[in-house]
Order: sequence, then C-alpha cells, then structure tokens
Amino acid sequence: MKKIEGIPVWGEPVDESAFAQIKNCARTANAAALMADHHKGYAVPIGGVLAYYQHISPSGVGFDIACGNKAVLIDIPAAEIRRNIAKIMDDIWRNLSFGIGMKNNIRVDHPLFEDPAWKLPALSPLKKMAQEQLGTIGGGNHYVDLLEDEQGRIWIGVHFGSRGLGHKTATYFLKAGGAKDGMDVDPLIIPVRSALGQDYLTAMELAGRYAYAGRDWVCDFVAKMLGARILDSVHNHHNFAWRETHYGEAMWVVRKGATPAFPGQRGFIGGSMGDIAVIVEGVDSPEARQALYSTVHGAGRVMSRNAARGKRDRRTGKVISPGLVSREMMLAWVREQGVELRGAGTDESPHCYKRLPEVLKHHAATIRILHTLRPIGVAMAGEDEFDPYKD
Repeated sequence: MKKIEGIPVWGEPVDESAFAQIKNCARTANAAALMADHHKGYAVPIGGVLAYYQHISPSGVGFDIACGNKAVLIDIPAAEIRRNIAKIMDDIWRNLSFGIGMKNNIRVDHPLFEDPAWKLPALSPLKKMAQEQLGTIGGGNHYVDLLEDEQGRIWIGVHFGSRGLGHKTATYFLKAGGAKDGMDVDPLIIPVRSALGQDYLTAMELAGRYAYAGRDWVCDFVAKMLGARILDSVHNHHNFAWRETHYGEAMWVVRKGATPAFPGQRGFIGGSMGDIAVIVEGVDSPEARQALYSTVHGAGRVMSRNAARGKRDRRTGKVISPGLVSREMMLAWVREQGVELRGAGTDESPHCYKRLPEVLKHHAATIRILHTLRPIGVAMAGEDEFDPYKD
C-alpha cells in the first residue's frame, strides 16, 4: 500500500484513470481508499471505498446495487463431481436463467415482496419484474461456478446482484438527484437526512435483501440438483453502503467493487474463469484500518470489453473492429485449466483479467486466505449478451 496525494492505494501499477476518479470523489468524502483490483467505473472507480458522515452516494453504490458473491460448501467430493462434470454443467446451463432481462422459469416466492418499501414511487413499478427475475443470474461477469478446494471438497460459487431492480432503482435516484451522465463526472452525493436520501437507503436495503435472496436460491437450487447437503456458506455484497464506525466516528461506507473485511469476517473472492478463487478472512492491522476494513472483490480488468471482443454495429451486427481475444484463445486457456465452460463471451476471457494471486499479495496485511478454490465448471451468459451495467 502507498498513499498518493493522501489516498491509500493498493496494487501495482496504479490505473491512472481510476486514481483520477477516486481523487475527484475524495474531494467530497470524509475518507477514501482504492483496492488493488481497481479500474475505471461510472463516476466512482471499481475498487473504490468512500466514507461520509452525513451523505450517501448512489454513484458509489453503482447501477448493480448489492452485486456480490456467495460460496457454499457441499458434501459431495470433487472426484465424484469431476466424473459427471459435463452433464452437471449442461443441467446448470439448461435449468438456470443466464442473460439480460431473463425471467426465472421457476416462480420464486419470498417474504421480501411483502415489504412496505415496494410502495415507494421508485420501486412500485418494478415489483412485478423483480418477482419474475428473482433467481436469475444476468450477463457479463456474473456466473455460477463449481470449485474444488485444497481438501478435494466442492464449493458452489455465484456472482450477481439485484438484476433489473437494482439498475432501474439506481437510474431513478441518479436522475432524481441531478447526477450527470458519463464516467468522468462528479459522483452524486445526497444528504442522508433528506427525503431523497432516506428513500434511497430504503430502496438500496431492499435491493440488498433481493440480491441475497437470489444468490441463496441459486446456491440452494444447484445443491438440490446435485443431491447435496450444504455444510457451510460465505456471503457478501460488494456494491453497497453500510453504517460503520471508523476512527471512532460513525460513517456511511460505500464500497463499489470492494468486499467488507472486518477482523474475522469471511469473504468469497472470485478470479476469472481460468484462475483461482479464494475464501478469505479479514485481520486487524494499520493497513486494514486505512482500507476501512475492505479488500478486493475480484482480480480486476486489464483489458476493456471492446478491446477484447471488438466492436460491432448494433443494428447490423457487422464487425467494425476485431477483438484482441478470440474464442479459440479463451477456450484453449480454460481447457488447459481443466474447466468445463458453458456460455461466456470473449470479454470475460482470463486474458482480460489480472491474476488473482498477484492482486491478493497487495492485501496480505489486511486479509488471510482460508481456502484456495480452483474452478472445474463455469457457466455464464453467452457471447451475444449485451449488459449495460456489468462492472
């Protein structure tokens, strides 16, 4: 970790565009930090952590409110899963809903739909869509994985958030707060005690419960499909805001692509489809306190989506410029790692990401690795899915 213009920054090399964003955000925040997987985002960089005494930032939470990870340990050994991995991944791909705007083929009822918060003007038009989408995975870097740990045990890992509910909720409040559109703009901050701030917090917290419910349902579904019993689970948001105490003061801490890592708190952090994932635990240290007890949420991109896949005319589908990553390159990487892949676009190829072990080294003073997980099966939305709010 090093401080640049007073801001704690992890990772090397520092992405100058992401640092410019966190520097701009720090002008109106009471504390700021930038995690090692940082890269440029909308107004607030991915990997950015911001704290406010009396404000909340919808820009900081972002469009995919409550995006996060869940991993569950099951009681079927990896050797048994490996013997049937092709059929298992076919079943996951066929029975779960991947992609933008998808509805779940299975109606999922949940008590959160009885919450009076649905009466808010921002949420009432979204309830039916949210009910239909609960338990769907979405596009981009959102996934359902089967992973093997160092003890030969299997974990089900998922990554997605609050789906269309979160995106439309964020859009509503960004517009209501007068946010500017674009990436290189000032973040929207709202006084917590204002009517808009209170409504945003209510909507954000409901979207958080919705995201948790969706990840719970997918993990439970896959475990049941496998005939497995869940032995342990680790579950975290990484696009959210929490009321926390730091430096002896109560603050609203906004994490955008950053995992909470308080001492003893466990987190599940994914790499890419061809790299390890980890279960970590936060530790107490001077660095951890400067990180506002936060750590990475993934490996971090090194290649933009357009650079990886190329550009196409959205109307005709004609290739305007070729991408740097071919499907053959991506498939060769995952085959070498022994991964059974379903779906995925070249913009999610391992070529587009840093290596997670190298990223984690930068946070060695703030977390300890409890388990190292290697993917043996990965399912993601297909090549042609366009996701306007993937991070």
